[in-house]
Amino acid sequence: MVITKSRLVLGATAVTLSTIAVTSLGIHSRGQALFKASPKELVDEVWQIVQRQYVDGTFNQVDWQAVRKEYLSKSYSNPQEAYKSIREMLKKLQDPYTRFMDPEEFKSMQVDTSGELTGIGITLSQDEKTKQLVVIAPIEDTPAFKAGVLAKDIILKINGKNTKGMDTNQAVSMIRGEAGTQVSLTIQRDKQIKEFDIKRARIEIHPVKFSQKKTPAGNLGYIRLNQFSANAGKEMQTAIKNLETKQVAGYILDLRGNPGGLLFSSVDIARMWIDKGKIVSTVERQGEAEKEEANGRALTNKPLVVLVDKGSASASEILSGALQDNKRATLVGTQTFGKGLVQSVRPLEDGSGLAVTIAHYYTPNGTDINHKGIAPDVKVDLTKAQMEDLWLHQRDKLATLADPQFAKAVEVIGKQIAAKGTPTAEK
Repeated sequence: MVITKSRLVLGATAVTLSTIAVTSLGIHSRGQALFKASPKELVDEVWQIVQRQYVDGTFNQVDWQAVRKEYLSKSYSNPQEAYKSIREMLKKLQDPYTRFMDPEEFKSMQVDTSGELTGIGITLSQDEKTKQLVVIAPIEDTPAFKAGVLAKDIILKINGKNTKGMDTNQAVSMIRGEAGTQVSLTIQRDKQIKEFDIKRARIEIHPVKFSQKKTPAGNLGYIRLNQFSANAGKEMQTAIKNLETKQVAGYILDLRGNPGGLLFSSVDIARMWIDKGKIVSTVERQGEAEKEEANGRALTNKPLVVLVDKGSASASEILSGALQDNKRATLVGTQTFGKGLVQSVRPLEDGSGLAVTIAHYYTPNGTDINHKGIAPDVKVDLTKAQMEDLWLHQRDKLATLADPQFAKAVEVIGKQIAAKGTPTAEK
């Protein structure tokens, strides 16, 4: 199991820009319960965690022992001075996903099992080459989504402040805030500059939505998975069981714009579709591979098509990669985001937290998709106008035959149903 009392392992390497309540996932500050570490002890605690767990034993060609000597030789009169040094220390790794969070920042990224959050509802990362903040995807039906923010948008300014080189923690601090207040984002999309004034809100997220679709291929089950939160598996199970009672002939699983989430959630959901075979393997610094496999408890073996796009990241890629490699599903859409790293999120003694990259993950066929993404079996590109039309202006077209990617999925699954001899009743 990837959730323990000492750490939460994330399949997604993105930061959710929201203020999320502290929950009972075992992510609590030992410091709040026992004592507060001195500033120097906190610096050393962070160094020790990276020393033990960081995925690259060369620390990206950094003399990590010399780093410890440099930062422990300093005097710290308050936690803020220690926080500054910790961030400087971690920056030497040139890894935007290994990051320190002060107590407020740590609270704001913790996963809430109720699925409630306060913010604008986007996930982002820092581009490793350009050092620019890039939107992985807006969470569906949130203020950012409704305002028109899209996957791969580059955030140039937050409330007028240039974000070049800004880390995700600083971005979170500037974007989060109380419900009803407003944040301004300057975004670059292709060569266009767009301004967004977005009102923060209290958001309740249900990761799974499902329905029956009457299509030329027959009565199909359509399931949209928005993110891999702690309750996504339970909601996916409910969706599949409900649609099975309606005797659907096949399924279309929509992972477009899904930025990822919890590693264990992607594995649980994969097991609902795959009866036998590997799902994912994670390889840590020592080269030890931890493998996850199907457990013979798939809920259905009916034909399956998965919709993916450039906003499908991390845990979405684990699931779609497992389904593709096991020949359980056909992937339709565009190349996925390309996020093949796993982070462990650790509480520190004073209530702050540390996310450290601990492993690479590989699809069942041994493919490392980091920076590459997963290529769909059937490529269906959308123009910028089509994408904005579907996701922003005319949402009623989404997952209908007026949606080119969905329409292709119906065509593909129709051929599979016919080949399998599955009834296509109730057209």
